[in-house]
Amino acid sequence: MKRVFILSLCLLWAHLSSQAQYSLSNAFPNLPTFSLPIEVLQVPDGRWFFVQQRGLIFVVANDSTTNQRKTFLNLSSIVSQSGSETGLLGLAFHPNYSSNRFFYVSYTRNISGQLTSIVSRFTTSSTNPDSALPNTELVLISESQPFSNHNGGQILFGPDGFLYISLGDGGSGGDPGNRAQNRALVLGKLLRINVDLTSPGLNYAIPASNPYFQNSSGWRQEIFAWGLRNVWKFNFDLPTGRIWAADVGQNLWEEISIIRSGENYGWRLMEGNACFNPTSNCNNGTLTLPVWVYNHSNNDVSITGGFVYRGSAIPALIGRYVYGDFASGRVWALQYDSINPTTNSLLISSNKNISGFAQGNNGELYLISYSEGRLFRINGPAGVSGIKPLNSEIGSLDIFPNPAKDQIQIRFDLIKAQKIKLSLLDLQGREVQQHSEQFRQAGKQQIPWALDSTLRPGVYYLRFSAGKEKVIRKIWIEP
Repeated sequence: MKRVFILSLCLLWAHLSSQAQYSLSNAFPNLPTFSLPIEVLQVPDGRWFFVQQRGLIFVVANDSTTNQRKTFLNLSSIVSQSGSETGLLGLAFHPNYSSNRFFYVSYTRNISGQLTSIVSRFTTSSTNPDSALPNTELVLISESQPFSNHNGGQILFGPDGFLYISLGDGGSGGDPGNRAQNRALVLGKLLRINVDLTSPGLNYAIPASNPYFQNSSGWRQEIFAWGLRNVWKFNFDLPTGRIWAADVGQNLWEEISIIRSGENYGWRLMEGNACFNPTSNCNNGTLTLPVWVYNHSNNDVSITGGFVYRGSAIPALIGRYVYGDFASGRVWALQYDSINPTTNSLLISSNKNISGFAQGNNGELYLISYSEGRLFRINGPAGVSGIKPLNSEIGSLDIFPNPAKDQIQIRFDLIKAQKIKLSLLDLQGREVQQHSEQFRQAGKQQIPWALDSTLRPGVYYLRFSAGKEKVIRKIWIEP
């Protein structure tokens, strides 16, 4: 009882004083500003990629003092140049990018007078890793849009190696075509495809584990989840296996959901936890409700999804979902474990138009300011470590070199002496190599680890276990 009381006081203190504790700092203060940035990614070799909505992708060295950026890909001649929700909307690098040089983009363009959502594959130059080859485009998906808004656009490779694609409900207001509830259409859905194989008539294949694979009802087999309005951002949290999605609301409610295969998230039957169309008796028990909602007060009207924090610089945030609102600029941290009551804490009132968040290779989080054209790092309390979660065992964890070939060095800081265990996981979460369990003293230390020579090049995850805590870090193994 005493422990619960103390924890409650800590959470209350964190909520009341969070705005004074958390701050933003310009990640690249010497760079020119970017025009309408909507996505920023760091690849395993350290480089940062900035996606501008009107068709440009820039690459930046992993140097906070740099004033140089290079044009990686220019699609401005084909990408939509007007509309607040159209343009170049997503970027994802193939898990085996270091060997095949494939990356994927999501964008809208006008085809014979019809706005169309496109997902395409491109290839990077074999002689210049900072330059893509525009003439290598292979279109995977081409979907006509009835209206100019609600295009979704985020694309991500999941831990299963498949490409996930968010498409909005087709636009206008209130989903007039009820497309999100129609499984014969891909609009208002989260899709999942296999880009490494092809099916007849397609430049991709349908994973056999998709919920409607080879169904006889005429439903689109690409569908992974449905009943979504306009998921602008979603992300994966490997330690828990959860897919976090922030679905932009209609008139009253913004919502956060945990996405699972084959489930219906309610739109347009429901907006958040409330009936929308019809206005009553809308849920027959088959709909999946969000884990969190907030209303449109205080100019909080357009949710921007983020990441579960898996860094080490801000212990208070470990395991919490950090997200924001495009209009108000507020940033929150959501504590959800599906067992205890969900709590939400305000971290920052930034007054920035938040178009997205970015996650560094070290797990630290960044905020993308749409109107300012800047990337800001989210910083914890100055001079203090914040409130450490219960069972916090690991102070920091870094891997170098990354990418690696034969051997890696693992630097870490233990809060107390205990046994540790190291495992290397593939994209399906399967253990492919294990380091012997050993007892280690508290403090900063380093372990060399020879990589298995039979491992194929590509992306893997290092799982570092200490006591009850596990930390995941992405690692790229080169040929």
